[in-house]
Amino acid sequence: MPTDCIPFRDTNYFSELICDYLDENQALQPFYNHFPKLENFKTQITEKEASVTTHTRAVLVEVLQKQYQNVNASTLTLANIESLGEGQTFTITTGHQLNLFTGPLYFLYKIISTINLTNELKAKHPEYNFVPVYWMATEDHDFDEIDYFNFKGKKVKWTRDASGGVGELDTNGLDQVFESYSNQLGHGKNAEFLRDLFKKAYLEHENLAEATRYLANALFKDYGLVIIDANTPDLKRLLIPYIERELLEKVSYNAVEKTNAELSKISEAYKIQVNPREINLFYLTKGLRERIIEKNGSYYVNDTEIKWSKSELLKHLHENPERFSPNVIMRPLYQEVILPNLCYIGGGGELAYWFELKAYFETVNVPFPMLLLRNSVLVKTEKQTQKIEKLELSLKDLFLKQEVLINQQVKALSNIDIDFTSQKEHLQNQFKNLYQLAEVTDKSFLGAVAAQEKKQLKGLSNLEKRLLKAQKRNLNGHIDRITEIQDQLFPGQSLQERNLNFSELYLEFGDQLIHQLVLNLQALKGEFLILNL
Repeated sequence: MPTDCIPFRDTNYFSELICDYLDENQALQPFYNHFPKLENFKTQITEKEASVTTHTRAVLVEVLQKQYQNVNASTLTLANIESLGEGQTFTITTGHQLNLFTGPLYFLYKIISTINLTNELKAKHPEYNFVPVYWMATEDHDFDEIDYFNFKGKKVKWTRDASGGVGELDTNGLDQVFESYSNQLGHGKNAEFLRDLFKKAYLEHENLAEATRYLANALFKDYGLVIIDANTPDLKRLLIPYIERELLEKVSYNAVEKTNAELSKISEAYKIQVNPREINLFYLTKGLRERIIEKNGSYYVNDTEIKWSKSELLKHLHENPERFSPNVIMRPLYQEVILPNLCYIGGGGELAYWFELKAYFETVNVPFPMLLLRNSVLVKTEKQTQKIEKLELSLKDLFLKQEVLINQQVKALSNIDIDFTSQKEHLQNQFKNLYQLAEVTDKSFLGAVAAQEKKQLKGLSNLEKRLLKAQKRNLNGHIDRITEIQDQLFPGQSLQERNLNFSELYLEFGDQLIHQLVLNLQALKGEFLILNL
């Protein structure tokens, strides 16, 4: 399929921090390990190889095999799980919330970036095995962020009360969501596939974690994807030494606070993504995920009556490690402790908080993974491509804010000059003479000259705006066509991938959607992909 690319910086949708990272800005080098280039992975392999124990691998394989007992997994996925017990196998990982029916379209791009990178690494290093892993955020408690997806400009929403880790939420009420969604799908082979997929995932599984695992496996099992739910006692037990240090020494807080201060010094444009707490752990039980806090040597679960002394808390940790849930600061560490992982693939916001963590990883002596920005894609049809060409819009034009785009196009298409820049420059030159005259005659007139200059420049700007508005009326049909095509490709004046659900594109393209994405996404390319389907 025809494709094109645009630099991430030119889209104007990515932060200065991420754009500087992609440009390998020297100032950011202290905040990551190895830049994600194919030739750098051998060094990362060597570092990770030395830190992963046989015991950790054995526990990981055993947990995954249990989690896959009732899953219709592919031979490739099962082989990948088995190979994780071997010293020459490493993972490439992405993570995502348990959004209803995958949530935004970029869920697919994260996983496909991960799959494609493992294949690229296998071709480069055939002596090793590389396994794509999707880390389900089952311990997350932000239900309001995941309880809907967008479909044809409307929200398909799951309304219910929810508390605690979302992975354990039962699927009650999703039968009503299914009925509403099913009625909007229409008919045809692709609609039936989506209807069946939703039904089997959410109406035939008891909780959200199981439903999401079914869904991701159904979409990606042929590519060997391994899906992990890390909310298990056996895996949490591997984290106990790090949890102890967190509770007693506040290691992450001290390291991340220092890093955030250093990041802020580099550029005012670098916004701190997350601020650490003194203890970056939650207490997790059925229906509860709440912060652990320390006061005067005692430990509490925030807004509850639960309380321990230091010795009681450590005893509880060793007996019930599954009750201790890492927050956004500690979750990346948990991932790197239990997985033989080389690289984390995430969005711009995710990478921004990973940059805060390198010093913390060094403090606890865990290798820091490579950080890779996930692929971003704009999918357009042949019909949309023809409209864009007819309107003589460039790829860069499409990414402009709509008002900017329309003004630019009106000025370009008008048979009169709407740009008053030359007139303003001429006026300013005239006022330079007046300033000089005031300097040598009466300096008290300087203020009056400045006020008059400001007034006349403002008048020219107002005339320019009125002329532009008049030309917009004259070119109304053309403007409508520009607005229509941009609204289709950038729904809600946002990136398509952050708004649309995959099912909207699947209705049109069917199996070709994922197939073509796998064929065309290049994990290490470092540019925004425009894909014609």
